[in-house]
Formats: sequence, structure tokens, C-alpha cells
Amino acid sequence: MKILALIRTELKRLTATPLARLALVALMTVPLLYGGMYLWANQNPYAKLDHIPAAIVNTDAGARDADGNAVNYGDKVTKQLVDGKDFDWHVVSQSQADKGLRDETYNFVFSIPTRFSSDLTSASTTDPTPAKIGLTTNDTTSYLSSTIADQAGKTIRATVTAEVGKTAAKTLLVGLNDVRDNLKTAASGAGDLASGAATLKSGLGSAQVGAKSLASGTAQLSSGAATLDDGLQTLKSSTAALPQATSQLASGLDTLKAQTASLPSDAATLASGAQQVAAGNKALDTAVSGGVSTADQAVSALPAQLAAAQKAQQQAFDAVSAQAGLTADQKAAVQQVLDAASTSTATTLTTTAKTTQAQLTALQQQTERLQDGSAQVSAGASRLSASAPALVNGIAQLDAGADQLNSKTPALTNGIASAAAGSASLASGARSAAAGASSLSSGLSKLDAGASSLASGATKLSTGLDDGVKQIPATTATSRDRQAAAIADPVSVKDSSIASAGNYGAGLAPFFISLAAWIGMYALFLIIKPISKRAVTAVKAPGRITLAGWLTPAVLGLVQMLALFAIVRFALGFDVVNPVPMIGLMVLASVTFAAIIMTLNVWLGSVGQFLGLVLMLIQLVTAGGTFPWQTLPGPLAALHFALPMSYAVDAIRQLMYGGNIAGAWSDAGVLALWLLGALLLSLVAVRRMTRNRTMRDLRPSLIG
Repeated sequence: MKILALIRTELKRLTATPLARLALVALMTVPLLYGGMYLWANQNPYAKLDHIPAAIVNTDAGARDADGNAVNYGDKVTKQLVDGKDFDWHVVSQSQADKGLRDETYNFVFSIPTRFSSDLTSASTTDPTPAKIGLTTNDTTSYLSSTIADQAGKTIRATVTAEVGKTAAKTLLVGLNDVRDNLKTAASGAGDLASGAATLKSGLGSAQVGAKSLASGTAQLSSGAATLDDGLQTLKSSTAALPQATSQLASGLDTLKAQTASLPSDAATLASGAQQVAAGNKALDTAVSGGVSTADQAVSALPAQLAAAQKAQQQAFDAVSAQAGLTADQKAAVQQVLDAASTSTATTLTTTAKTTQAQLTALQQQTERLQDGSAQVSAGASRLSASAPALVNGIAQLDAGADQLNSKTPALTNGIASAAAGSASLASGARSAAAGASSLSSGLSKLDAGASSLASGATKLSTGLDDGVKQIPATTATSRDRQAAAIADPVSVKDSSIASAGNYGAGLAPFFISLAAWIGMYALFLIIKPISKRAVTAVKAPGRITLAGWLTPAVLGLVQMLALFAIVRFALGFDVVNPVPMIGLMVLASVTFAAIIMTLNVWLGSVGQFLGLVLMLIQLVTAGGTFPWQTLPGPLAALHFALPMSYAVDAIRQLMYGGNIAGAWSDAGVLALWLLGALLLSLVAVRRMTRNRTMRDLRPSLIG
């Protein structure tokens, strides 16, 4: 029987009944579900840390920095954490945080104490105290809660340290810059001092010459003092009558002050009366203007009123004539009389009205002139009333001055007498000044020597200060900010990678792909017969029987690995640098694991199946899929190099991340050796079966 026929026979057996087909499909999907779902669940958990609830309790009361500015680092840290959205932060009270941590509302809590800012700023005081941030965790939410919270705490500490360090460094740099400016000012002052010392030395020579001139001048001063004494005696006699004159002036001003005391009130009364007269004249002018206007209107309306009266008279006459039965001649005679009387009356009324109108117009012109004159009088009286107090005050001040002059005159005359007496003392003092000028000349000689030393020392001081200024670099606000940032964070780590997984899920993928390949083979051998007993009996070709027993699960493993690669690459979206070699390596790992598990089953039966499970558990630990294998204990680290899954994990990593291709080939070679060794052991076992068979070997069974 050929190998393909043996494979078809085994596959036909596996799909002979609905239950068998269901079992095959279920076991084929085991590695897909295991690898795919686990990698899906852990695809990138660090990208969803913002879903982890955490609490911040900020009770920081703030503080004052070295410049006296109010700072609150607790608020800054809280805002930075909330704005960063690294976690699902909740700013709560201490009681809410404690309750939330107990009932697992929050995974961990950061507590910022009241003295947080005070402790941070205490470094510049005589009692520095390190600041503390409390961290409380609850591992019942997840065993990684403490680890994640610790990492977050380190990040906060680094951020706060950099911020405070930058502030401190900036303060130091500002102070250093101030020192430089002050040194520069001091150097300039020292230069001025040296220049001044030289000028002083030069001036001292002139001062010596001046001292000699001073001695000569004091002699002349003595002579002048005598002349001054004569003049003062003459002035004393001339001012003898001055007190009597000032007394008379004060008396006259007192009289003037008394006579003008009532001037403000009289001027105010005059202004008030003038205002009343002006108001009366204004009212009169208004009344006259109203009368003129009324007269004009009456004269204008008089013709119309006369015409109306004549019309009414004519109508009444016509009615009376009709009632009386007057003849035409009688009516004409009466009409003539009435017309004459009406005309005479109208003429008289018109003449009277016009005469009255002309008289009122003349009266209006006179009242207007009267109003203007009274207004001018009122204005003048008001100005007089306003100026009167100032005039009276001026007279009072002049009187007070005269009184003071009168009171001071005796002192003036006494002073002149004292000056005359002091002129003698002045002459004596001038002689003493001549002697002092001689002593001054001697002292100036000594001062000249001291000025020379001062000039030399000032020059050295100026030079030293200039050197000090040069040793302190000049800075600006921008450069100090950069320097402070460099001091606060002097080292930065530049990330680079020759091969990168990309995220957490991709980092686990090689391990779980290899593990899924082993689990897939282990599950398939629950229903696949490692070696066909019938083929052993019917076909005496151990090599073909062994290959057929291995190729059946190998083909199914190929299907599993292709499907798993599609899930990893397309469904989960993990990047694969070398897709085709990676597929080949996955298939190689699957068929190698198939050969190993088949060998265990062929040699040991059910015990071998159990050992396949044990071997998988051992490789879970030794393959180095999660932590580096170097962290393993010694015996387990030795097994890392002995078992095949380690090489499968390493090779998939190299191919998936774009690492060392040569290393992947080396790992593939080790897997190929495991494959070849397992097949050879299976071949040896099949050869033994061909010599020792029983009827039970011919009985078909679903699980072998």
C-alpha cells in the first residue's frame, strides 16, 4: 500500500461519522482558539491603561518659593496626571478613595499630602524635608496593579524631580547671573576708584598750594573783619529809629483793617439788592413785551371784528325793519344813519388801538434799556462782593506782617549789635585759621602718600573683578531656561531597536504560536492513530507506514498553521517582516511537534500521550516566551537549550521582527534534527511492531 493511500485511509476514518467529523473540526480549532484568542486578549494591553480606574487625593496646601511666589506642586501633578490620560484618573477625597479601593472601584490611589509643596520648597531652607506621595494598592483587582502603580509612581517622581530641579537650577543660574552683573558693576566701580585715587593724588598737590594761599587769605580776612566792624557800628546807629517807624505802620494797618471789616457783608447786601432790581426789571420787561404782543394781536384782529359787528348789525336791522314794516324810504333813511354811526365808531376804535400800540412799543424799549442797565449793575455788585473778602484778607495779612515786622525789629537791631561784637571774634578766628592752614599743608603731604597706595590697590581690585566677570559666562533668560532644563534632566535615553515587536501582543505571539502548534498536535493525536495497525499487518514496509502515520497530522498541522498565521497577520494586524519564511518555520515547528508526539505514542502508548502533556508544561516554563531565559533557575535554563519549543520561539521572533536571519536558520536546523530523530525512533518502533502483532492491533478504534 502506498503512503498516499494510507493517508487517505486515515483521513477517511477520521471523517467516517458525524461525531468523528465534529471531533476532527473541534480539535483542529483548538490551536486557533488558544493562540488567536489569547493573543487577541493581550494584543496591546498597555494601550488601554487609560481604562484602569485610579484615584488621586490632593490635599496640598501650597507654599511660597524662594522668590515669594505662591506655588502648588500638588495641583500641577494632579493636572498633569489627569491631562495625560495614562489612566482613568478620578480626583476624589480621602474617604472616597479609601472606600473605592476597598470595593475595587479604583485599582490604586495616589495621595498628595498637605505639606507636599512646602517639603519640595524646603530645600532652600535650613530644614530641608523630602516630599512624599502616598501609594495604596489592592492586588485583588489584578496581581499587576502594584507593578503598574509602582511604575506610575516612578514616572510621577521623575516628573516632579525634573520640575523642581529645573526651578532650583534656574534660581541658581539667575543668582549666578546677578553675581556676574554685580561683579561687573563692582569692577567698573573699582576702575572708577582707581581713577579717582589718581585724581585725588593730583588734587592733593593742588591742595598744598591752596593751603599756602589760605594762610595769606586769612591775614586779609583779619583786616577785612575790622572794616566790617566799623560798618556794623554805623548800621547800628542808623537803625535806632526803626522800631518806632514799624510801630506806626502796624497801628495804621490796624485802623484800616477795622474800617474794612464790614466791607464783604456790605458788598454782599449791595449785590443782593442789585440782583433783585435786575429781576424786577426783567419781570417788567416780560410783562410789557406780553402787552405789546397782545396789543399787536388785537389791532390785527380789529378790522375782522368790526366787519363782523357791521354784518351782525345789518342782519339785526333787516330783521327789525321787516317786523316793523318800514317802507323803503324809511329803511334807507335809517340805514344811512346806522352806516354813518358804524363808520365813525370803527374809525375811532382803530385810531385808539393804534395809539395804544405805539405807546406800548415805546414803553417796551424803555424797559429793555432799564433791564440791561440793572443787569450790569448786578454783575458789578457781584464782582465787588466776590473781591471784597480777598481785599479784606489782604489787608489782614498786611497788618499781620506789619505786626511781625514790628515784633522782629528789636531782634534785628540786637542782631546787628551782636554782629558788631562778633567781628572782633572773626579777626581772632582768622588768625587761628592761618595757623590751621599750615597744619593742613603738612597733613596733605601724608595724605598724598596714602592716595598712592589707594590707587595701586584699586587697580589690583579692578583687575581681579574683571577676571572674575570673565570666568562667569554671560546668560540670557532663554539660555538659562535651557541650562536649567539640562541640569534638571541631564541624561536622555534615545530609543532605537534593530528589531522591534511593536506592542505587547506581538511580543507574546512567537511563544503562543509555538505553544498552539504543540497543543494542536497533542489534540489531534487524541483521535489520530500514530501507526495504522492494519498497515503494519498488511504492508511490510515500516518506512512507508511511519511516513504515512506522520504525514496525516503534518498535513492537518499545515492547515492549522496557515489559519493561525492568517489570524495573527490579518485578523490581529501584527506586523511580520518575513512572512513567507515565518510560515515555513511555523509549519516546520508543527510537523516537528507532530513527529515528537507520534514517537511518544508509538513507544509508550497512553503513557506517551501523558508525557506529551508533561513535556508541553515543561516547555511552557523553559521556552523563554515571556521573560528572558536567563532569569530561569539553573536546571530549567539547561532544559531551555535541550527542548525544541525554545528554538521554535526564537526562530519565529527572528523572522517576525526582522532579526538575525542566520539565527533563524540555525533554529530551523535544530528543529529539523528533532524531526529526523523523532521519525527515526518511530521507524524503530514500527519495525518492532511488524515482528510482534496481536488480533487487538487489528481492531479499529476512534482514539487508537
